[in-house]
Amino acid sequence: MRPIWNGSISFGLVNIPVRLFSGTNPREGIDLTMLHKDDNSPVRYARVCRKDGEEIPFDDIVKGYEYREGDYIVLTKKDLENIDVEKSQTIDIQQFVEQDDIDIRYFEKPYYLEPVKGGEKAYALLRNALRDSRKLAVAKFVMHEREHVAAIKPVGRALVLNQMRFPTDLREPGELKLPTDKEVTDKEVEMALKLIKQETRPFIAEDLHDTYTEELEELIKAKSKGKKPPKTTKAPEHTSTGDLMSALKASLKA
Repeated sequence: MRPIWNGSISFGLVNIPVRLFSGTNPREGIDLTMLHKDDNSPVRYARVCRKDGEEIPFDDIVKGYEYREGDYIVLTKKDLENIDVEKSQTIDIQQFVEQDDIDIRYFEKPYYLEPVKGGEKAYALLRNALRDSRKLAVAKFVMHEREHVAAIKPVGRALVLNQMRFPTDLREPGELKLPTDKEVTDKEVEMALKLIKQETRPFIAEDLHDTYTEELEELIKAKSKGKKPPKTTKAPEHTSTGDLMSALKASLKA
């Protein structure tokens, strides 16, 4: 793995040199190519200049901010790096919180933190302290010209930084038409609780896999051999209000 960020974790007056690595793999789905409907020719994206209609090489592209219509301030990579060197090179721990205090909606993307040579002891100290206290460290850092908030948690021997969303990034569900608690009876809730208890088991991540991609592969394989596509299953019918209790009872027996 190649690091995507280098800097340090600021833990009080302790600075722990670290490197940041992506904690996820690219999704191994099926890559579908866009084709021209008339002749199945592939369609490509192009970076085209709006002024002359010419395609622009990637190396000739710079970033800028439109401060008034048609006028731009060009910002170089050096300009962006020099805004605040301390911020752009530091994961600054702001506070510590209980693990259950953070709403699941805030978590966005995990990264691994690895200590740079000389920072192993301080890294282990922070990791062990978080593990023993069962706390999360809430921190801020700058990456890709944007400030992010994150939660740091020990996972095994590693510290995992989970990039988070800011409150302004989240939509509130106020406009949604949501049912009240009075929509269901105590008996129905009791039956639902029994079903939850019956279906509760340890979480094993390896049991999860992309069945949609597997079915898509079978479809492509069949069509490539001139065979009929596999039969598709019907969409499940919605459970009506009157059938709710019957569906719960049937679920418990299944």
